[in-house]
Amino acid sequence: MTRYLAQRVLQAVAVLWAAFTISFGVLFLLPSDPVSIAADAAGSGTPVDAAAIAELQARYGLDQPVWVQYWNSLSGAVRGDFGYSISTGQSVTTAVFDALPSTLALAGTALVLSVFFGGTIAFLATYTKIRWLRTLLFSIPPLGVAVPTFWVGLLLLQVFSFQLRIFPAFGDQGASSLVLPAITLALPTGAVIAQVLATSMSTTWKQPFVESARAKGVSRLRVQTRHVARLSSIPAFTIAGVLVGNLLAGSVVVETVFSRAGVGRLTQTSVLAQDIPVVQGIVVLTSLVFVLVNLAVDLLYPLIDPRIVTQYKKSASVAVKEKAHV
Repeated sequence: MTRYLAQRVLQAVAVLWAAFTISFGVLFLLPSDPVSIAADAAGSGTPVDAAAIAELQARYGLDQPVWVQYWNSLSGAVRGDFGYSISTGQSVTTAVFDALPSTLALAGTALVLSVFFGGTIAFLATYTKIRWLRTLLFSIPPLGVAVPTFWVGLLLLQVFSFQLRIFPAFGDQGASSLVLPAITLALPTGAVIAQVLATSMSTTWKQPFVESARAKGVSRLRVQTRHVARLSSIPAFTIAGVLVGNLLAGSVVVETVFSRAGVGRLTQTSVLAQDIPVVQGIVVLTSLVFVLVNLAVDLLYPLIDPRIVTQYKKSASVAVKEKAHV
């Protein structure tokens, strides 16, 4: 098990390094100059003094060769130091952590709604014997995945904010302003959960142990809740990392549509300004969340299905015997 954990940690480090390197390369290859964008923040288009530009480039190390810039950025990221924003001069760590609570509240609420929506649809779709209702429920997840997030957000704004005036349209004004953004973000993620979980539950219902339980007189509801749902949740847990990625990526669109401050909105403005230090800090943070969630999911597998531990021990034992035989 120690070897397994060590492999997972090395994979996590590789993912973080790859995410950092790719984002750095993409930003470096953009044709515009971040210092020039920051110097002309007002958008006046007036030529900025060349000496001032050179001073700013030297201050942020942008006048050095690209490999030096990369190494300085990477070594700083390893120490947790991402430098200062080119656009605002604020510490990257401070900027990211100031924006983080709003995004965590949005993503956390959306995740709860996603699990509720997806789990409910999958449960009802595989439990009901009414054919038309079953067909209808199974058709909802593909529709939820296909509908663009920004379109859902604009539709909810039009109906519940501008027409019915139930929820605030923009900004962060407490719990009421969190409802529409969270629903917008939860719909595509909940659709993925429903699709994966419903397929898995349908397959599990065909297993011999389910037929044996039903033959012994166990009710359909008890079989569904005690056996089918538990075993079928493993594929849903497997895509947890993808779901977290969807929530973080979707926050960029949702926070823009609803004019909410957060990591998503900060990402949008930083990419437009080509603010490399801020983008690097956000990339590392989101990648770290991604790998930690995947590692936690791997550790939770044995709690869901103890057979996984047995299978892992058997495979390890076989591998040891094969090496000894060789």
